[in-house]
Amino acid sequence: QVQLVESGGGLVQPGGSLRLSCVASGNIFSINTMGWYRQALGKERELVATITSGDSTNYANSVKGRFTISRDNAKNTVYLQMNSLKPEDTAVYYCRAVVMHGPTSFQYLYWGQGTQVTVSS
Repeated sequence: QVQLVESGGGLVQPGGSLRLSCVASGNIFSINTMGWYRQALGKERELVATITSGDSTNYANSVKGRFTISRDNAKNTVYLQMNSLKPEDTAVYYCRAVVMHGPTSFQYLYWGQGTQVTVSS
């Protein structure tokens, strides 16, 4: 089993910045793609950004140029630096990781419990 724990959410004014962190722990042999998703009230969960084990990144159009995803493989951690935040960025942000439990295991998908980000004046 694997646990993902997010931190760094909170209340910020428009134009401000936040940095989210997500630490993975448990039965981990390797972590492939890690990512951040968000779900605003009354809306479906959507992709924010992903990063592969080789550091290839992908961003939603709505956050390109404002958010940066990165990872520290030694710490099993993924980060999301969010700058120039807008009220429409308000949502619960979830971490996701694709994990292998051994060299020949299947890949398993895990989600964190989410952290609230609120952008408001």
